[in-house]
Amino acid sequence: MSHVALLFLHALSPLHAGTGQGIGAIDLPIAREKATGIPYLPGSSLKGVLRDRASAWDRDTLFAVFGPDTENASEHAGAVQVGDAKLLLLPVRSLYGVFALVASPYLLERFRREALMAGLQPPGVPGLQDPTRVLLAPGSRLLGDGEKVYLEDLDLKAQGEEGVAAWERWLAERTEAPVLGRLAVVHDDLMGFLLETATEVVARIRLDDETKTVAKGALWYEESLPAESLLYALVRADRSFRKGKELPPEGVWALFRGVLEEGGGVLQLGGKALFHGLDFAMVAGERVGIVGGNGMGKSTLRNDPVLARKTLPFCMKPWRHSTLRGGMLPKRM
Repeated sequence: MSHVALLFLHALSPLHAGTGQGIGAIDLPIAREKATGIPYLPGSSLKGVLRDRASAWDRDTLFAVFGPDTENASEHAGAVQVGDAKLLLLPVRSLYGVFALVASPYLLERFRREALMAGLQPPGVPGLQDPTRVLLAPGSRLLGDGEKVYLEDLDLKAQGEEGVAAWERWLAERTEAPVLGRLAVVHDDLMGFLLETATEVVARIRLDDETKTVAKGALWYEESLPAESLLYALVRADRSFRKGKELPPEGVWALFRGVLEEGGGVLQLGGKALFHGLDFAMVAGERVGIVGGNGMGKSTLRNDPVLARKTLPFCMKPWRHSTLRGGMLPKRM
């Protein structure tokens, strides 16, 4: 019998699951479902990252779990199927509580449908008919002194709902998303508006190596899901179909789960890794330089608050940590 599980994806940094060149104002938009416009991460992208992580396995085990390589794809299917990662909670700026994690009845309903397939029992979906209202857990940090909640440039009438508190508790037990006191359920129509306007859009450039100015045509706009977004995907493990490498569904799932949990469960999806498996020590009096060409990520490492708190403790601007000091030297000396 197949093993079905629900996989949560919590974005620690902006997530760009692209579809190639766009035709609108955004040059590199994120992938969206055609009918609903809801952002998603293709299951093939997620499976590809996990397959690459398992590349140290022996060839037969790798092919049995994830399927053969492209040249031999017709031999048999992989034992693991990974569904598209669908958006559940979208982080949106809030006047109170810094930000809210926003969902709608439709997003919760379709999540609940897939959670039931995985044998989970999430709470019931609260109803909401008034597009000017937002449902909050009693005592939510999103509610200020009055009775309104301010999300982006929208002001909504707050309505306490114990069902929202039940969702906060249920998700907090299963994910690391900061959902307690931050969940806001808005009308489906308003959710559609936020999905179009509350994503992160960043202007990017590429410098000419000789002139150190913006290269011709090297200015573009890239869309991403904001950090703290929460997505989910269904994963199914069947028996393996590779001759000579018979594995039951439980064995396939155990191997797949081991790949998921490697590295503390942190995955790089898209973008460019600055480093992987970094492990070094510094002692008093030592000087360490970070050297690289344009666009390699030196400034990102120094400035990015998410990377800074998860990598080097002194990577803030200016670099300071106990007796350590950091700074920047001009490239031409």
